[in-house]
Amino acid sequence: MNIIPTAEPFYFQGNSVGCLLIHGFTGAPKEMRWMGEYLAEQNFTVLGIRLAGHATQPEDLVRTRWTDWVSSVEDGWHILNGVTEHIFMIGLSLGGVLSLYLSSQFPVAGVVTMSTPYDLPDDRRRRFLKVLKYVVPYVSKGHTDQQVKEAANNHIDYPNYPTRGIAELNDLMAEMRAALPRVSAPVLMIHSQGDTSVPIDDMQNIFNRLGSQNKQILLLENSGHVIPRGDERASAFKAAGEFIRNIMIT
Repeated sequence: MNIIPTAEPFYFQGNSVGCLLIHGFTGAPKEMRWMGEYLAEQNFTVLGIRLAGHATQPEDLVRTRWTDWVSSVEDGWHILNGVTEHIFMIGLSLGGVLSLYLSSQFPVAGVVTMSTPYDLPDDRRRRFLKVLKYVVPYVSKGHTDQQVKEAANNHIDYPNYPTRGIAELNDLMAEMRAALPRVSAPVLMIHSQGDTSVPIDDMQNIFNRLGSQNKQILLLENSGHVIPRGDERASAFKAAGEFIRNIMIT
């Protein structure tokens, strides 16, 4: 198994506060690298993981189940737990889903989500996803995220969505929705009004169902779906850093 060059996991040693960075569906750790570097500059210990089936070849994702993605995050949590005293989960899209789901089971200090979906778009084909995978193994992504300007040329992700992968994502989101009332850790949700992949209503649906007493929203205007590589990434990075510091002070 060969990881796509520049898409490798990353680790930066810092203080006793750990940040577990989780990339999106069909994406790679590189999506979170700039954010990881920023948090490392704040002296936090940072681990950017690679989810199973990602950053290698699309066929690997076809063979992957949602429980494999969960296991990838669990491995990252255990690594950080061995070298830090407090862990924050920070996820983009699928990474946000995983962060929320696992924060209902693991003792995390806080959660930062970006562009996180609540559910798949309403489509009658959803119930047949696990059958459709044999007829239509891949689904086109359609338009690209035009808001990712500076990073568009070197953004690493798979060109299409594996149908089986969408089915697994659908199952995982159902697990996340059921877990939301059990999330008690502080949560910062970051979303862009320019996100054409995940509607802003998804953010509000998650927010309304969270069990957390401390839950916050940051709305961006000129970013697309991949916020940590978008034009307003500095605002997102700063907000995440301040969120972590405020939690650690209280």
